[in-house]
Amino acid sequence: MGRIARHTANTPVALMLEALEQDGALIVEGLLDADARARISSEIEPLLQGADPAMEHLNASVATFFGTQVRHLSGLAGKSGAFAEQVMCHPIYLALCDRVLLPNCAEYQLNLAHLMERGLGAMAQALHRDEDVWIHFPRPRPELMFASVVALVDFTRDNGATVLVPGSHRWPREREATGEELAIAEMPAGSAVIYLGSTLHAGGANKTPDAWRRGFHMSYALGWLRTEENNVLAVPPARARDLSRRAQRLLGYAVHDAIKDSGGYLGMVDLRDTNELLNEGRL
Repeated sequence: MGRIARHTANTPVALMLEALEQDGALIVEGLLDADARARISSEIEPLLQGADPAMEHLNASVATFFGTQVRHLSGLAGKSGAFAEQVMCHPIYLALCDRVLLPNCAEYQLNLAHLMERGLGAMAQALHRDEDVWIHFPRPRPELMFASVVALVDFTRDNGATVLVPGSHRWPREREATGEELAIAEMPAGSAVIYLGSTLHAGGANKTPDAWRRGFHMSYALGWLRTEENNVLAVPPARARDLSRRAQRLLGYAVHDAIKDSGGYLGMVDLRDTNELLNEGRL
């Protein structure tokens, strides 16, 4: 089996970056403490209980990807203030984004944030690269995104822990992974598996009799790309005003200001930065 490097939340970011560059993935144990997990769970629990695992409202291809045994909650930053501030703005994520994404943009942004609770019978996903949502971007190309799955319960091989292929971020596209190259991100609650958008991975199958594997997936992208989730609609201005400026900017309430690099001023309203307008009450 493949191996994923393990670190703690106190590990220097430089060592985490080293693991990302070498393997395309790492596990960080102790990213979220019990209090943070409890607060997030209390905010999302009523919404999650109303989620329909069949998800018949979805585009057929998207529904097939998730399967019929997964409770799904999207737009997490608009549903949990604790998630927006303690996870989306976590200093480890921002430090890694600074190094992975910032060399190719003026400012990065949240791509999507959704919770998935995989129940008995949830099938394993096909191995895929998250960055392929931007399939029309020709290769070779820079890293477009940076992603993570955070465990709110213990992740095990039996309940569907994330499967990754270390080193696949450097592979030619036609190469397929063998069973011996797969690594299982088994980890205790509060841990996170972090990986590049170019790394092959998949959600595992839940083979337990009654355990729901609860965790959330979150990714960041270059600030000039269109995001998978429309975050300024998922978190409308009335809700975004209650968040920190850093959280607001990650959600897209900001311009992508590349003027100093002889680039553009993207996402403005009335020729102004939307973050200023939001906090002046004009949005």
